[in-house]
Amino acid sequence: MKLLLDFLPLILFFATFKGAENNSEIASQWATEHFGVLVSGGVVGPKEAPVLLATIVVIIATLAQVAFLKLKGRKVDLMLWVSLGLVVVLGGLTVWFHNETFIKWKPSGLYWAFGLVLWFSQAVLGKNLLKSMLSAELDLPAKVWRQLNSAWVLFFGLMGLLNLWVAYTFELSTWVNFKVFGATALIFAFTIAQGLVIAKHLPPDESADTGTPKP
Repeated sequence: MKLLLDFLPLILFFATFKGAENNSEIASQWATEHFGVLVSGGVVGPKEAPVLLATIVVIIATLAQVAFLKLKGRKVDLMLWVSLGLVVVLGGLTVWFHNETFIKWKPSGLYWAFGLVLWFSQAVLGKNLLKSMLSAELDLPAKVWRQLNSAWVLFFGLMGLLNLWVAYTFELSTWVNFKVFGATALIFAFTIAQGLVIAKHLPPDESADTGTPKP
């Protein structure tokens, strides 16, 4: 359930963009009629409609995500607040100015925010957030925790740059596909790689616990 909730805005962004892209004229008319007041000039063109509608949907979905967690009495993570702020501000600018550039910066801003928080906590506050989150399940040397933290900082920094490279090098549709599938695959692959590194440093009994449960 949590995984679906986390990915719901991304899924809705992709579905809306692709649906509007395949029916750009209809999407243009519908967007102008229903959201023209949010757009400078009041008219949404066929070329702009897919990303504008997708952006509006992702703003609404992220707001709903936060509202759902608050209503359920659950904690809203700091990075979800950051994501909400970025998508509202940058998404709002994209919609008003008919310019997808702003929403293209949102993933980079989020990646860099993740990396900055991890770096600041370790370098300035002397607190390793990865260790704080995972130390109850994993017993690793302090050096390994620092290396893992540094690896994630570097990864998020590079992901932010990669997102901008794709955004400014390829067509909008290619960037959307990368945002949904390419970036997700890279994060998944890096997480698996980190898991393999962690496995090498686990105590024998704890390492055995990560394997297939015995009947």
